[in-house]
Amino acid sequence: MKLATAFLILAPAAGFAPGATYSRSSTSLQMSSTETKAFTKMPASVKPGVVTGKALVDLLDHAKKEGFAIPGVNVVGTNSINACMEAAKKYGGPIMVTFSKGGGQFIAGKAADNADDKASIAGCVAAAKHVHEVAALYGVPVVLHTDHCQKAWLPWMDGLIAANEEFYKEKGYPLFSSHMLDLSEEPLEENIAICKEYMEKFAKLDILLEFELGVTGGEEDGVDNSDVDSARLYTQPEEVFYAYEQLSQVPNAAFTCAASFGNVHGVYAPGNVELKPVILHNTQKYISEKLGNGDDKPMKFVFHGGSGSSVEDIRYAIEAGVIKMNIDTDTQWAFWDGVREYEAKNRDYLQGQIGNPDGADKPNKKYYDPRMMLRAGEEKMAERLCQAADDLKCVNVLN
Repeated sequence: MKLATAFLILAPAAGFAPGATYSRSSTSLQMSSTETKAFTKMPASVKPGVVTGKALVDLLDHAKKEGFAIPGVNVVGTNSINACMEAAKKYGGPIMVTFSKGGGQFIAGKAADNADDKASIAGCVAAAKHVHEVAALYGVPVVLHTDHCQKAWLPWMDGLIAANEEFYKEKGYPLFSSHMLDLSEEPLEENIAICKEYMEKFAKLDILLEFELGVTGGEEDGVDNSDVDSARLYTQPEEVFYAYEQLSQVPNAAFTCAASFGNVHGVYAPGNVELKPVILHNTQKYISEKLGNGDDKPMKFVFHGGSGSSVEDIRYAIEAGVIKMNIDTDTQWAFWDGVREYEAKNRDYLQGQIGNPDGADKPNKKYYDPRMMLRAGEEKMAERLCQAADDLKCVNVLN
């Protein structure tokens, strides 16, 4: 699981801004004041299925106001995607389904041609369309997000933007709800300058941008910061405010900022990772004083994971305005644990196509059918996500 923190920062202008009129008359997200709510505890704009644009901002505003955070889960195929939505249906809350560059390639198939990131792009696009087709069947709001995109991987992001543009022309809303750029290894000014260029592209498509300040330690899915200087694991409030000022200049901008507070990818023994969620509270105070708007929590934060984090730390971060926590390592283990338990339980029926404790001529097809072990993985992953939702106070927040 990842341990980065992020802040949702809404520009004061245009469609994404709180209280502003949504400007895309062609989109299905424009709501009338008399429209029937799909969920009794949610804003009227939030419906079952993929949530984008104004509806996404309304959802995150609501999470901050009510004091809960949404699980954001890295996936690698329809099994893990469906486990996410199944979990959300069980715990009664929204879910964020997250694709990485490597995950997209795996979804397309490791034997597929990945020259110029073709497979990584195609896999993410195909999986996103799968979610658009089935998400409403689960009766929950689903946010489609992509994870870390460093500078060398920007061609992958360009391909996703092209897919969003094509989808937007047809539907009036984007294929993905949000994308992350991770340029934290670049100088601050260069990081934000590139993010601003992409924010301009995203804003035209009603897509939210997540960017990173500071460095998340450890290693995950091709991003290796295991030897990083520990001083870079803690982001300063001044850096966050600089980014806020720059990106707020983009009309229709909505963005999140992953600001490090001692975060490390993966699972480590207690005491090896020193998280300082108080940084979130201090940053809120700093930004509030700079803005002078009377809001003591003007920012929305995203906690990029939490493997090994205490529930106390997680909820202390939520008190600072955290509205999302990313999850990866723990759900990977949960899926494997489900498959492992299935194999252990049915081992004597999985040694050949014919022959088991019930008889030498008895068939074993119903045991080695891939759907059986994959379903066991899905169930265990969904179970783990229900636990995460409880930690995040995201249970029964729809109705």
